[in-house]
Amino acid sequence: MSQSPPGSLAVQVRQVEAGLRRVLQPILDEQGLAMDHWRIIAVIGDDPGLGMSEIAAAAVVPAATLTRHVDRLVTQGIVVRRIDPHDRRRAVAALSPRGEQYAARLRAAEQAVAPVDLG
Repeated sequence: MSQSPPGSLAVQVRQVEAGLRRVLQPILDEQGLAMDHWRIIAVIGDDPGLGMSEIAAAAVVPAATLTRHVDRLVTQGIVVRRIDPHDRRRAVAALSPRGEQYAARLRAAEQAVAPVDLG
């Protein structure tokens, strides 16, 4: 009996999330990281130079926990944080060369999850 895709967008999203977790978590576990960290890394990799509030919104991570997550990524040498040269009151983030390699590895693993039409 073949299983047709569920009609509920919420169910489809959870199924994609479960598939991603299955392939990404072993790689994240090597660094003691969680899916929240991967979303932050992905956002920073896609758009380096974002401020902390922009990263929090794009990565769907509570702003209250973002600093702690980014601190950990900085400590592990995955992310670099700098003062915005255009606004010295603001911190911006980018991936380090090590972070770029790690992000590429995670993105390659992500490709193993079959794409689902969520539209």
